[in-house]
This record gives sequence, C-alpha cells and structure tokens, in this order.
Amino acid sequence: MPLYSKQSLKIYNSLTGEKEIFSPVHEGNIGMYVCGPTVYSNVHLGNLRTFMSFDVIFRYLLHLEYKVRYVRNITDVGHIVDDVDEGEDKIAKKARIEQLEPMEVVQRYTVDFHEILKAFNFLPPSIEPTATGHIIEQIEIIKKIIANGIGYESNGSVYFDVKKYNETKHYGILSGRNIEDMLANTRDLDGQSDKKNPQDFALWKKAEPQHIMRWPSPWSDGFPGWHLECTAMSTKYLGNHFDIHGGGMDLKFPHHECEIAQNEACTGQTPVNYWMHANMLTLNGKKMSKSTGNNILPGEILSGKNTILSKPFSAAVTRFFMLQAHYRSILDFSDDAILAAEKGYKRLMEALTILPNLATNSTTSLNIAAWKQNCYDAMNDDFNTPILIAHLFEGVRFINLLNENKETISTNDLIDFTKTMQVFILDILGLNEEKSSDNTISKLEGMISMLIGMRNQARADKNFALSDQIRDQLIALGIQLKDGKEGTTFSIQ
Repeated sequence: MPLYSKQSLKIYNSLTGEKEIFSPVHEGNIGMYVCGPTVYSNVHLGNLRTFMSFDVIFRYLLHLEYKVRYVRNITDVGHIVDDVDEGEDKIAKKARIEQLEPMEVVQRYTVDFHEILKAFNFLPPSIEPTATGHIIEQIEIIKKIIANGIGYESNGSVYFDVKKYNETKHYGILSGRNIEDMLANTRDLDGQSDKKNPQDFALWKKAEPQHIMRWPSPWSDGFPGWHLECTAMSTKYLGNHFDIHGGGMDLKFPHHECEIAQNEACTGQTPVNYWMHANMLTLNGKKMSKSTGNNILPGEILSGKNTILSKPFSAAVTRFFMLQAHYRSILDFSDDAILAAEKGYKRLMEALTILPNLATNSTTSLNIAAWKQNCYDAMNDDFNTPILIAHLFEGVRFINLLNENKETISTNDLIDFTKTMQVFILDILGLNEEKSSDNTISKLEGMISMLIGMRNQARADKNFALSDQIRDQLIALGIQLKDGKEGTTFSIQ
C-alpha cells in the first residue's frame, strides 16, 4: 500500500480560496507545472523562494510515493517589458544593450539559473521545456482559438477576444476581477488600436523590422505571446487537464488568468485542478529593487560580496531560513533573521550527528508514533514547513535529553525516530550538511586548541582576567568551551 493512501493531503487552491483534500486526476500519478524563469538576468532571491517552495512540494509528493511528472519551463522569448503586449522583449533588449545574440543571453542566464538551483540542493524537474522549442505547438493552439471564434487577426498580430470569451466563461475567475474593472484601469498603449478591446491580449505579435527573435506563422513573421507559451508546454506534457499549476503570486494576473482562458477557448476544458501561488520576499522590510539598491542575489549571499549582510551564509542556511515561513506568507529577509536561522540550522544538524551514538533502553518516554504523525500532519496541511520544523525541534530536544541520559528510548523506536528525522530534514526539506574541507577543519581545531592552551596557562598564572577574556571571545564567535576532569573540550554552536 503506497504511503499516500495513509495520509490525507490538503492543498490551498487559489482558484477557490480554500484548502481542499488533494485528489489527483489519475490515482497515484501527479502532473505539476511551475512557471520557470525568464532568462534575461540572474535569478533573484524572490524567484529562488518560489522555486524552493515547489521543490519541497515535489519532494514531499515523491516521498508519499506518488509518480510525479514535474514540468518547469524556461521562458526564452516573448516576455515583454512590464508584462504588456507592446514594447521590447526582455531578452532582445538585454541582447541589444550587451551587443550579444539573444541566444547568448539565454544560455548565460540559463546556466546561472541551473548553477544556483544546484547550489541550493534543488531536485531537477522531470521535464524542462523551452518556449522557443515549442513554437509549432503555440501556432496550432492559436489556430484552434481562432477557429473557435475567440481569437482574431489584426495587422499580422493575433489577439484573444476577452469579451467574446466572457460571454460563456468568466475571465477573471482566478484573480477575482471583472471586465468592467479591467476596462476602467486599462492604459492607452501604442498599437492598442490593433485590438477590438483594450483588455484583449496577444497570442501572436508581428515582429517589427528591428526585432531579432522571429518565426514564420500563417499571420506574420513574429513571436508568440508570453501567456501562450505556458499553455502550450503544460498541456503538451501534462494533458489538457492536470493536477497542479504553480508560480509566484505576481503571476496570478494576468499570466495565469490568461492561461486558463486560452486552455478553455482551445479545448473546452478547465486546465488545472489546484492553482498554487508562493508569496513574495521582502528585504529589510521593503520591496526588493535594483534601482534603490535594496536587492541581493542568491550568489551574493554565498560569497558575502554584498552591502546587506554581515558575512557569507551557506545555501543550506539560506534554504532553512526560507522554509521557516509558510510558502503563502510574506517573508522578510534581513541579516538578523538569517543569523538566527543559522543558529537553528546548526542545532538541527548537530542533533542528527548525535543520533547514531545514542544508547537504547527497553522503554521509550516519547510517543514516537504520535510525534511522527504530527510531522506528517504539518506537511499534509498545505505543506506547512514552519510547523514541521517546530516538531523537528521537539525531536532535537528529545535527542539532547537522550544524550544526557535524562530520557530513554527502545531500539526499535530509535530506528524509527532516526529514520523520520533524517527523511524530513534531508529528503523532504532538502537540507544538507555544510561541507568544510578537512584542511580548514584541521586549521580551525588547531587554532582553538592553541587558545585553550593559552587560557590554561593564564589560569595557572592566576591571570583570570585573560582566561575569562579568551573564553568570552570564543563564545562570541560561537565556540563553547567546557571544562571537565579530562581537560577542556569545545563545541561550535
């Protein structure tokens, strides 16, 4: 019997605004699509948080023994500046500024994206399609939408007729908007006259003479609309109706709204059962922005080359920091917050190293089965990682008591407890141990031993002021000394 049949998973569905019991389209199999990056710049920290949220979701679904097809795309064409239908493609603009071919820009930042995700211990998706690799599929979808009377050609471009669609469907069902509000808030843009209505969005854009990225189509040499790309790639690999579609909160409108409309207009089917959206990340209480300097890239956290943080932090600590908040809540990133997370992460990982050395008894003082189910219940409640982490720290407290011989555990319970701690920390949360080179560790231990020797000499000379100074300064660096019968030992907090 697969593990998923023993657990009741609930997912918050952005479409209904409620937590719903998860039931896949096909039993035991899950199709999940997540909107990937537009590769015209380095992946930013907010994007990293979104992808990390879905990495944990992917990991948990795999742990529950579902067969998961996880599709996360690469947007390498068609994403217009400011996410409107008029303007310059972000990749083409970057290529023009840096005097590169657009695909050089795509390659550079796709490599950066993969390197960053690997550093942060992400599992790769099952399929990672590119928008440029699916131009034919996009053209075929446009043909069907036109044939169904919901799309129209105008001066070589093709637009989605929102008012026509809204006669039988609800454009705005995901974001809770209506056409009247959209009409009132629509800006006048160059080229707007090509549309029947201001709220219509592009399915295909005719390329201007200077536009580099272009493909032939029945309507013009041009390029696809941004929204259409995800519709083509998600349905090709997951079918016209699949389980989960995810992305950042900022994609709910217009991107995901347009995806729903396009799929309905093309196939007549509701595309997705569960829409999931990760919330935003702020920096020092403010929106992250390159223009104001209130911005930090993931690589800058690892290197320490930034003006925001007091020191470098590992990918594992940064990951732990992000998972301390629920994926649907706003999370503020700051030096104080990640310093606190670093201490918590070290406590968690140190407890794992103690586990193999614990002694066993005939009885167990903690109800391991109930604690274990609490861990599952947290993840079953819309992937609530902060509650899970709280239960894991209950486990840490129990480990420390066992290590001090203040609690007892049976052999069988220790095996189950150890496996549960390891699975949730390493496999599901995706936290791994920070790695230091043997040479670095040896040098650090040698330096601390030298300071312990200096402190011992100071105590022998009754120079207690120097002795206390050495101890206190080591504590400030997170190095705790412990005096015992066998001499002085240390631990790094």
